[in-house]
Amino acid sequence: MDLVSRWFLVGGFLLLMLIGSVAWLATRLVTEPVGQAAAVSTDLARGDLDQRLPVRGTDELAQLGLAFNTMADNLQQQIVQLEHLSSLQQRFVSDVSHELRTPLTTIRMAGEMLHLSRGDFSAPVARSAELLYGELDRFEALLTELLEISRYDSGTSTLVAEEADAVALVHEVVDAVELLTRQSGSEVRISSTQSHISVEVDDRRIARILRNLIVNALEHGEGRPVDVRLCATDELVVISVRDRGVGLNPSEAEHVFERFWRADPARARTTGGTGLGLSIAREDARLHGGYLQVSGLKDQGACFRLILPRSQDIVIDDEPAAVPVDETQDLIPPQLATTAAEGVL
Repeated sequence: MDLVSRWFLVGGFLLLMLIGSVAWLATRLVTEPVGQAAAVSTDLARGDLDQRLPVRGTDELAQLGLAFNTMADNLQQQIVQLEHLSSLQQRFVSDVSHELRTPLTTIRMAGEMLHLSRGDFSAPVARSAELLYGELDRFEALLTELLEISRYDSGTSTLVAEEADAVALVHEVVDAVELLTRQSGSEVRISSTQSHISVEVDDRRIARILRNLIVNALEHGEGRPVDVRLCATDELVVISVRDRGVGLNPSEAEHVFERFWRADPARARTTGGTGLGLSIAREDARLHGGYLQVSGLKDQGACFRLILPRSQDIVIDDEPAAVPVDETQDLIPPQLATTAAEGVL
């Protein structure tokens, strides 16, 4: 009985070892391909589209690897085609925009001659000359924005940063749109925590951002006041433009910076836009190492906030959360973070 017991113990131990070995082997045969698939998927997600799974045998795991590789091949082919089409599109926009410069100059000269001589024409012809002159301005603005977009797409945009006064820059832009301000019936109110805020920027691009934001606020402000506020720390400058007009819902705010996008294509516009202004404005902000944000509520207005580093040596690590449009809250927090890395603006 002792001998039989010992043999049972030895046999049971050997059986347990055998079962454990088989289980380990089976688990490894399953988990190793899964681990490889996870690693290859991570590489594909990072943009390394040349990674593929090794395929051995004809079992289900081999079929899974083959299907995965086929999917990766198709994905890589489609991405290459899309990149090629995008390159062709960018080149087309750039070439067409440059080619249109010459005929536009000739047409503008002829349009200006007709506009200056409209007093000698009959009423219908004079009105046509005025319409032609006005549409030439819109066409030239669209062509200029298309050229700017093509520069951003091709990566040829350059930043000419110089010391400037953000407060003076805001006042200059507001004075430039004074006619539209009177036509809209809105009052533009400027407030700043400091009388002078020095910042290292390309003033032409920042003025273009502010002009787009203020013009949009006047167009959609429904005649209500528009607030332009400025705040600054040792490292950051924050400018917000707040209207109280038709506003934006969250889904519209997600698309507001897309090219040629409009919240309501049928909405009447006072000046006529190209649909590229806000897209270019965001690219201008990014070129400065800053951010352009938007938040809004339907029928309660919208708030655009421009965040810029005070010098090009300062890096804003994380984009702060957008300030919600709430009549009970200040649009710009009264206490700003002392460092950009804190990200609590």
